[in-house]
Amino acid sequence: MILAAGQGTRVRPLTKDLPKPMVPILGKPVMEYLIEHLARHGVTQIMVNVAYNHRKIEEYFRDGHRWGVEIGYSYEGVYDHGDILPRPLGSAGGMRHIQDQSGFFDDTTLVLCGDALIDLDLGAALAQHRAQGALASVVTLEVPRDQVSNYGVVVADASGRVQSFQEKPQPHEAKSTLASTGIYIFEPAALELIPPRQVFDIGSQLFPLLVQRGLPFYAQSRPFNWIDIGRVSDYWSVLQRVLRGEVEQMHMPGTEVRPGVWVGLNTRIDWATVQVQGPVYFGSSVRLEPGCSVIGPCWIGHGSHLRASSRVERSILFEYTRIGAGMLFQDMIVSPSYCVDRLGNATYVGDDRFPLRWGDARA
Repeated sequence: MILAAGQGTRVRPLTKDLPKPMVPILGKPVMEYLIEHLARHGVTQIMVNVAYNHRKIEEYFRDGHRWGVEIGYSYEGVYDHGDILPRPLGSAGGMRHIQDQSGFFDDTTLVLCGDALIDLDLGAALAQHRAQGALASVVTLEVPRDQVSNYGVVVADASGRVQSFQEKPQPHEAKSTLASTGIYIFEPAALELIPPRQVFDIGSQLFPLLVQRGLPFYAQSRPFNWIDIGRVSDYWSVLQRVLRGEVEQMHMPGTEVRPGVWVGLNTRIDWATVQVQGPVYFGSSVRLEPGCSVIGPCWIGHGSHLRASSRVERSILFEYTRIGAGMLFQDMIVSPSYCVDRLGNATYVGDDRFPLRWGDARA
């Protein structure tokens, strides 16, 4: 199961018009990488719970046949005065909703959050879950102590049995440095603990219940790459790493026309009149006018247009973004309707601070 019903409030405005699993990395939604990873490990049936902007997920992935899997959707909402309104049931409540509908979780089930990139060996995780006789397992990852306040922390004994949890503790208060990665494994009996037709969360409600009842609940700590996109700053950092080639199994699309410079279809660049320093990807039908500078790592989405003497540095431009003449964008994420800096501070079209011009003191 892929959890995809949340609003993604911590990554706004990236989720202004998109559900969080649809935020793009190298032109593909984050959730697509998860589906590809599941398919590589032999998973053939995937349920996705949806709510906000659900149609964008459903219309993109449809029945999943492009990835060799079968995808189903469970909408969480209500019919109110002629309108269908999203009403998420929480991560655990969404699972119980599916189980009551069809009994889908009739075997050991892997549950993933739809907003992270992973390369976890799923077979090894399942084997450990079964070897321990676990009713539930949570996959964890060791994080530096000074970063524990960004995560839910799992406290386990020497055998891996979970003892307690701490939600985003301060470093001096943390009893562990094992962060929950939002990857869970459940046996069907675990779902019986979830009350039907109620909002119920896995981390804050189901897991403490498992501990309280002394049920076999284990934390797995294994090395793997986990790239969480919990905040705008995470998204900006991930794109910078990906463009620099630091993330395995994520390869640049298009054609490499110069070292570190990739170009999509129908894009022509007059190299004599512009400055381009890779790594940079130009999507299809991108236009660069004379005097433009693009200093990587940068992703320039398809259909974008950079006017004369504009400058873009270490930034991401979503599709069909137009940068005006002489404007400067540094360490930004830019769309046709807003721009947001690497720390998540947003400016919308119409704001008198937007846009800045190259050389402006405020830049």
